[in-house]
Amino acid sequence: MKGKARIAMAVGAGAVALAAGGLLLWPSVPEADGRALYLDNCASCHGAALEGQPDWRRPGPSGRLPAPPHDASGHTWHHPDRVLREIVRRGSAAVVGQGYESDMPGFEGILTDAEIDAILDYIKSTWPDRERSFQSRVTEADGG
Repeated sequence: MKGKARIAMAVGAGAVALAAGGLLLWPSVPEADGRALYLDNCASCHGAALEGQPDWRRPGPSGRLPAPPHDASGHTWHHPDRVLREIVRRGSAAVVGQGYESDMPGFEGILTDAEIDAILDYIKSTWPDRERSFQSRVTEADGG
């Protein structure tokens, strides 16, 4: 019985090691899928290179702010994950409230929570260490 148990444990350990090694060879799902999802759902306003719309800090003719960049020059990294998820899910106006108007739509029913997380993971993967670290601390302080 001891011999069979050892063989089973060795086979199991080998399978785990093989699976773990295989995971290192594949790109992370959030980066691969997140980039494609970003390009399909976000880039038309926020830019393919996450650069946002020109003059994004000043209201346009409609009185609404243009789409901000999601790279390090913007303010996305100032917000915790919970807020970013809600903005993508429900839209900026619904999250900010108090009569705030925005062209940022909500993607609830269009993107799943996993897809939203993949997009956010992709965006965060493009930030320099300083911005990523800051955003991580903001998220942690927010309870996430």
